[in-house]
Amino acid sequence: MWESERETSDAAVAGSYRILVVDDAEDVREVIQTNLKDQGYLVETCAGVEEALRILAVSAFDVIITDLRMPRASGLELIRHVRDNLEDVEIIMITGYPSIAGAVEAVKTGAEHYLAKPFTERELVEAVYAVVNKLARRRLAHGPAAVDGAHGIVGASEVMQRVFRLIDRAGATAATVLISGESGTGKELVARAIHYAGARRAAPFVSVNCTAIPENLIESELFGYIKGAFTGAAVSRRGFFEMAGGGTLFLDEIGDASLAMQAKLLRAIQEKTIYKVGSSRPVRVDTRLICATNKDLPQLIARGLFREDLYFRINVIDIPLPPLCERGDDLLLLVNHFRAKYSRELRRPAPLFSVEALKRLTGYHWPGNVRELENLVQKLVLMVEGEQIGPADLPAAMRSALSVPRRLDRSLAECEAEYIREVLASVGGNKTRAAAILGIDRKTLREKIGKRP
Repeated sequence: MWESERETSDAAVAGSYRILVVDDAEDVREVIQTNLKDQGYLVETCAGVEEALRILAVSAFDVIITDLRMPRASGLELIRHVRDNLEDVEIIMITGYPSIAGAVEAVKTGAEHYLAKPFTERELVEAVYAVVNKLARRRLAHGPAAVDGAHGIVGASEVMQRVFRLIDRAGATAATVLISGESGTGKELVARAIHYAGARRAAPFVSVNCTAIPENLIESELFGYIKGAFTGAAVSRRGFFEMAGGGTLFLDEIGDASLAMQAKLLRAIQEKTIYKVGSSRPVRVDTRLICATNKDLPQLIARGLFREDLYFRINVIDIPLPPLCERGDDLLLLVNHFRAKYSRELRRPAPLFSVEALKRLTGYHWPGNVRELENLVQKLVLMVEGEQIGPADLPAAMRSALSVPRRLDRSLAECEAEYIREVLASVGGNKTRAAAILGIDRKTLREKIGKRP
């Protein structure tokens, strides 16, 4: 049996989609039902149009797969009824009498796909995957705003579910946490989620960007100072460690901290005490420490730029955050979430994203991750005057393919190789996701990569 190697995050979960199969041939119904149930879909069958209409009157389906020629009423009549009376349903026409005229008529009537019998299991599953994926994108483009996920963070993908589980575990302890990930992936959101998931939620959460503290102010900012400690110290002042007392101190971009700052942090973590500038009296602090970085700390350690002993102290619990390009349909959830958010803030109706525009967004690599996506959606909600956001409204990097003239002097192998390179680049080299987009398995992709020009 052919097995789809698509990542489950590339489309919404199959089990949430209901499919009605209409065919007068019992063996065809059974084969289709078995194949699609193996893929996780919920499948019902019936032997004709009249029975289908009775079922559709009382039950809702997402996809209808119907034969063309059946006794008493044809599949085209069923398609017309669905298009006239039901919304948000995708249709696949199947027939043992394939013809160009029949295919054209089926598509004009409202079918999304046209399959000629006998079709393979792979062809069937690919057709259903295509219409389900289109359905998911349309619903996300036109549906209500996404509901925030666990801990107020939008995300339904498996990679984010793992993050949520780590947040829960970290929140149940007072251990130090290191959050790693590219810029814009939401490290501070995760740090706040850990804080508010734990016993310290009623105490302060203090966020500090290590790159924002001048070298000569590190000690006084972190630990505070007493009156008269230096020129200008007219009154005593608490530092960040004391401000976060009983709560959480979040040190963002810890990889950019100087060696001097690292040494002072290590002492505070080890001894759980600080010394204010100008004072020799130790001050006991009860502060939970969460650090974040977009740097490769082990590599910095190897280069002598980060203390190994500090790394082990802050890395008791490690939470790596995935880049946006690896989060599947979370991107679509986030688009809808930000669209609704800025519609409220800007007090104007938010334009809808066209299906083609969403395809462009999902094909983009997002070097700025969620932050870049949010900035883009905010700009589009503010600037687009029409009711719909199309590909032409997107930045040049996302719509460049629209304006690139096609060369007609290249071989088919050259065109295929270029397209494979573009798809791989768009997903950051993720071969599983690239194979899903290309509609092939990973083995075939590896073979094509190995022999491409």
